[in-house]
Amino acid sequence: MATAYHNLSDYDFNSVPNAEDMKFGIVVSEWNANITGALLEGAVNTLKKHGAKEENILVKTVPGSFELTFGANQLIEYSEVDAVIALGCVVRGDTPHFDFVCMGVTEGIAQLNANGDVPVIYGLITTNNMEQAQDRAGGKLGNKGDECAITAIKMIDFAWKLQK
Repeated sequence: MATAYHNLSDYDFNSVPNAEDMKFGIVVSEWNANITGALLEGAVNTLKKHGAKEENILVKTVPGSFELTFGANQLIEYSEVDAVIALGCVVRGDTPHFDFVCMGVTEGIAQLNANGDVPVIYGLITTNNMEQAQDRAGGKLGNKGDECAITAIKMIDFAWKLQK
């Protein structure tokens, strides 16, 4: 569903499992920090709202969105997280750089999900301009960070139920 028809921060609170025993890794891009910082704030606040303990939320930064895949992989490899949330923002420019970065991150995160046991949540905002990014980072369309936190909680719950 297109974001224009759905507020990223709207969800049924009661449909989200308790996150008290879950451990989260968040890898966030430093590029477009005004946007990624808002996404991070949304994700962390939403995780805590659903019971996640601050000590169970590990946040690491990478220079840009292209590095999100490596960062996510390292969190999985060297920490004991149950899910990783990858947060970044790429705004279209005048060159094809946008396409390469977006494709690389998308394929990288998809590969981590297909080949791994830890869900990696895709929190890359890809927009045509900064206004669209702001709308999705706590603006009129909600906060993609909220949505990613809810997805992480639900995916951990999904995996745990299958493992029992």
